[in-house]
Amino acid sequence: MHCNGNKRSAICVSSGIEPRLAFGMIETRKIYTENCLETFKRMADGLVDMTITSPPYDDLRDYNGYHFPVEEIAAGLFAKTKPGGVVIWVVGDRTVNGDETLTSFKHAFAFREAGFRVHDTMIYVKNNPIPSDCGKRYRQAFEYMFCFSKGQPKTFNPMTEPTKSGGQKIKAFRITEAGRGNVPDEDIGREIKGERKVNNIFAYNVGTSSSGDKIAFSHPAIFPEKLVEDQIRTWTNTGDLVYDCFMGSGTTAKAAHLLGRNWFGSEISAEYVQIANSRLSEYLGRECMPASA
Repeated sequence: MHCNGNKRSAICVSSGIEPRLAFGMIETRKIYTENCLETFKRMADGLVDMTITSPPYDDLRDYNGYHFPVEEIAAGLFAKTKPGGVVIWVVGDRTVNGDETLTSFKHAFAFREAGFRVHDTMIYVKNNPIPSDCGKRYRQAFEYMFCFSKGQPKTFNPMTEPTKSGGQKIKAFRITEAGRGNVPDEDIGREIKGERKVNNIFAYNVGTSSSGDKIAFSHPAIFPEKLVEDQIRTWTNTGDLVYDCFMGSGTTAKAAHLLGRNWFGSEISAEYVQIANSRLSEYLGRECMPASA
């Protein structure tokens, strides 16, 4: 095991295990059993590097009758997010009497009103959506995954993929937004890069193939673990602080922990907190000894 020390903690890069830390009135590696608005009162302004969550929108999930005021939550998250930090907000829409609610866009405007930039509108596609008869419409298979940023994001570790023409030389023309155009003379003959950033449409398995932790499925709607891992890797670095204001079954906590990030969360349902803590127990059982100064 190799540990890198800093002023606050020692991070176990290989295992993702780090000691519980205190950030003012907030303890890491803890899920607060309360409304996130109450947790905000414990948090210093500018504390969190990244929030990633999926709210219980449009009564699509059995969330013990909890209705959340999105404008207050957006304002609270803006205050508690560091400059350059981000919120990844996964949300979809319900169809009522043939009419989509557009809840996702209402949320986006609420975050903009709170001061965030709508940095990216990503799409989360479900490889295996629940079979259903959608009437006179196609099967619903995606949700929006907004990246709201407090200013310009300070961290961006993009996922990449190989390019088909990697290693080849640029020829004398290219296709541009205006159509077929000329390449500047200085670019002709330059080697094409071997990789490029992936696009902003991400596909994941849902349901029982989205996690190996059976206990997680005691919660009605869990994140695909890979989705959370990909987003945490993209927008944070080792040792950063990750928050989930609707922690649910604890997927954000698990992913952040195993990736060597500090984390904490809020969850209003005591039942779900118990599920999350049981799920996390096998990953939180070992401590990393502090590295020498």
